[in-house]
Amino acid sequence: MKKVIKKLKLALVIGMITIPTILIAQGGTPTDPGDGNNDTNDADVPFDGGVSLLVAAGIGYGIKKVYDKKKQEKDPQVSEK
Repeated sequence: MKKVIKKLKLALVIGMITIPTILIAQGGTPTDPGDGNNDTNDADVPFDGGVSLLVAAGIGYGIKKVYDKKKQEKDPQVSEK
């Protein structure tokens, strides 16, 4: 069990180090002339991908909690997990 926890900690540390470098949004470089349009409303950061996954996970978690609560009210003998 201790070996498993050590491996999980190692994987977590490695993930915390490598994932931010992978997920850096690609911005314009200072030498990038662009298209000549200096519109400040342009968003260079992809925002939708991770946020939609987090919202879906939150909705799923909420549905599970409501289901467990209703199941517990229906059968009070069921122990809480």
